[in-house]
Amino acid sequence: MLKITGYADRVSAMPGDAVRFMINCEYPAYQASVVRVVQGDTAPEAPPVKLVPVPTSIDGRYPGRPQVIHAGSFGRVDCERGFAGVSSLSLQAMIFPTTPQKGRQAILSKWDEAAGRGIAMIVAADGSLGIEISDGTTRKTLSVGKPMLSRHWYFAAVSYDAATGALQVHQEPQHDFPTIDDRGSASDTVPAGLSWQSAAPLLFAANWGGEDLGRTVGRALYNGKIDRPRVSGASLSLADMQELRGDLWSERLGGSLIGAWDFSRDIPGIRMDDISGREHHGVVVNMPTRGVTGHNFTGEDGMCWKDRPTQWSAIHFHDDDIYDAGWQVDFSLTIPEGMKSGIYAVRIEAEGEEQFVTFVVRPPRGKPGSKLAFLFPLATYMAYANEHFGTNDGLVELHLNRALVLHPHQQFLNEHREYGHSLYDLHSDGSGVCYSSRLRPVLNLRPKVEANHGAGPSHLWLFNADTHITSWLENFDQDYDVITDEDLHAEGHGLLRDYQTVVTATHPEYYTKEMYDAVHRYTHGGGRLIYLGGNGFYWRIAYHATQPGIIEVRRSEGGSRAWEPPTGEYYHSFTGEYGGMWRRQGNRSPNHLVGVGFTAQGFDQSSPYRRAPGADDARAAFILEGIEDEILGDFGLTGGGAAGMELDRHDVSVGSPPHSLVIASSGPHTEAHVFVVEDMLFNFMGATGDVCDKVRADLVFFETPQGGAVFSVGSIAYSGALPWNNFDNNISKLTLNVLRRFMDPTPFPMPTS
Repeated sequence: MLKITGYADRVSAMPGDAVRFMINCEYPAYQASVVRVVQGDTAPEAPPVKLVPVPTSIDGRYPGRPQVIHAGSFGRVDCERGFAGVSSLSLQAMIFPTTPQKGRQAILSKWDEAAGRGIAMIVAADGSLGIEISDGTTRKTLSVGKPMLSRHWYFAAVSYDAATGALQVHQEPQHDFPTIDDRGSASDTVPAGLSWQSAAPLLFAANWGGEDLGRTVGRALYNGKIDRPRVSGASLSLADMQELRGDLWSERLGGSLIGAWDFSRDIPGIRMDDISGREHHGVVVNMPTRGVTGHNFTGEDGMCWKDRPTQWSAIHFHDDDIYDAGWQVDFSLTIPEGMKSGIYAVRIEAEGEEQFVTFVVRPPRGKPGSKLAFLFPLATYMAYANEHFGTNDGLVELHLNRALVLHPHQQFLNEHREYGHSLYDLHSDGSGVCYSSRLRPVLNLRPKVEANHGAGPSHLWLFNADTHITSWLENFDQDYDVITDEDLHAEGHGLLRDYQTVVTATHPEYYTKEMYDAVHRYTHGGGRLIYLGGNGFYWRIAYHATQPGIIEVRRSEGGSRAWEPPTGEYYHSFTGEYGGMWRRQGNRSPNHLVGVGFTAQGFDQSSPYRRAPGADDARAAFILEGIEDEILGDFGLTGGGAAGMELDRHDVSVGSPPHSLVIASSGPHTEAHVFVVEDMLFNFMGATGDVCDKVRADLVFFETPQGGAVFSVGSIAYSGALPWNNFDNNISKLTLNVLRRFMDPTPFPMPTS
């Protein structure tokens, strides 16, 4: 099991920037050094692993120390003045529990877990609503005794009267089922004047577990939505509490109201606004999901939270949310002037174990060091960060068409769920994970790591498959800069403008509008783009405006997807933009951008390409210069062929430019390669790679305005063919032909017909 993990506060840095590294090491000490990552594939059939040592100021020995992650989201309100002199209390909210069977979970809490003191409205051990109160000695839990249904709305209210010691609990379903008895109240008493006051802040969806190195620790974490929470410093009647759940408050409350929070405000942010006039505003911790439907959602007034925010007045909390691990810094590297742009990693070594923390050195802003840029797909790496395919997906072996191998980092992640999930995983309550952060150890973003999805012999997916491209570039002494798509999101077209050619990675799947528009402007302004992958530019995502290093996806309206959002939750909470596939977003399909779009996936064996009619067009002569072969890429490190894993096809009806040329097409593929669901209105027989002609990858070339051009390969497996036979093969030769012509500044003329 892994005993070393780590992460950096940034992945992209330029000379003069400081990168801080946070290391968890269970050994007494470790050695740190920096390497430039050129080739990270450990398969015997691949070129040797190439990690070039780079002496830096951080080289040396460091003391090891364990660092822990406190996962789970909640809301925090620091309002001690609001509780000053308060002895009686009423707590209430509309709630939508998603794991009521899990056991004790705090909903609204002023409870110190360590001291065992405070008061809280909870999901009790029996799955019903309850109240918990204690002075540190006398402790009482009272529940309704009728388990709540999962994923249904309830009005929840509890109160304590200090004068009499009376406790009340009320649970009211918002939809009655004739066969389900889940409505009820309960009452009991504790000694009058029980002093429940504690040092705990007011928390939503957790009890206070203290502070750890500046991080608030949540305990008894709640799974589900909370809507319209209210707290009053008086023991209210049920009638008063029912009135209080509305948007107006009874005059009978007088000055007892401590706070009333409206989560429909600041949906893109992290604030929880108190609308009571008491100014007891709070913040969310660990990024619970916002932009989710509230108890009053009807769908009749639109589907976007920006249209009528009051129907999106809930927050969905999860006990496994994580944003920033918040570890202490172990060392910091200031990128030296003149450090070559490239992919780097800090290597941590101790007692035979080796770990890497990957980062990128980009050139100084506005001063590219090369005319070629490799576009590092950080957003996609984040989308797959710490994926649990091998342990969560019961159909994974059918999906892969082979027996599953669990790798050490996957076993570790299965046991350490606090390290967070990918955008392909489900939370512990079964809801889809729509946020992913890089401010935590990402154990599959490093050299020397295999993956489940990758076909043999290399068994790679994403990062190490992408080093097949960087090793190919370096084999032919091609200088290049490395820039990240997070930089592209922030800086737009200006980041690309000075490059002659941009090369993508194998799977640039996740794109923001800013990223898509920058690439489109680049290619239509004379730039040249080489798309060396498949299933690219597929999902629309959003970055958070104020919280760095976190992305969001809403997998709405079709597509090949691991989960789908509930009705009414199709719009990104960070931006209000509609989520889902780019092909549903006007004229922004992948085909519009690169001439091909996702058509099939299969993870067992890859196939070769065969020349297509476009290969005979004079416009494409440079691509196949010196290549007489009819069959292209009947070899490779990824499935034994150049076309596989995920495939893109040329289709003018979906946006491929009419003047684009199909140079070659792949096939046949295995029956494990299946046609994409977004192209089907009904499931039908004959949609697998052995019989369906739309299950293919197309090699496509087309010119763009002002002398630019695009070349696309339409296959994730393509890069695995580049290093085959020590880079001496027809795929490598073809790609080199394209690169050399694209690096030639001579404009590509637009065809006249």
